[in-house]
Amino acid sequence: MKTLRFIRNKAGDMGIGAMIVFIAMVLVAGIAASVLVQTANKLEIQAMQTGQETTAEVATGIGVDDICGQTNAGVIEQATIAISPRSGSRDIDLSKVTIEVSDATTKIILHYDQALYAAMANTGIFDSAAFGGTDTFGIIVLNDADGSCLAASPVINRGDHVVLTLSPLDSFAPGWGVRTDIWGMVIPEEGSTGIFAFRTPSSMPDVIYDLY
Repeated sequence: MKTLRFIRNKAGDMGIGAMIVFIAMVLVAGIAASVLVQTANKLEIQAMQTGQETTAEVATGIGVDDICGQTNAGVIEQATIAISPRSGSRDIDLSKVTIEVSDATTKIILHYDQALYAAMANTGIFDSAAFGGTDTFGIIVLNDADGSCLAASPVINRGDHVVLTLSPLDSFAPGWGVRTDIWGMVIPEEGSTGIFAFRTPSSMPDVIYDLY
């Protein structure tokens, strides 16, 4: 009677083990590659958004062109800040703008008041009804070719020029006197700020003064 003998093939066992390890490595590599692709896509989207926001912050902004004041009894009672969008600027909603103004003793923050909106008056800027209020400013439209700067939605864009109106008589009672240092900012919702600083004249016998 013959006896059957079974011989274990160790080489076959090693081949199956190597295949299992290979498959595991492929799965791990696939998962890692998927994570890397997702991360790269997120970073790309975030980089694009950051680039767009940075471009908007750099290009968009308000430029302060001129500041004038009207005097009465030797003090400046009304003032105007002529502004325009910077080159390459996006649309700027003036209803979201704030103005910070300081003198030697007081700092105020002004917000837009729709009731203080006016078009350019033939009789003169300081004869406009766009002045008044202790913590508000008004708008006088000088140039708005596309009609975007309206009372309820005062948006300025390329080529537009407007005047922001202040009333130091109310905000800095009794107004800005002689040799007073004034500084401030016109701050848009997005983009660079328009900065100004000036000193009022040492005497004010005239009615209108160019301050900045």
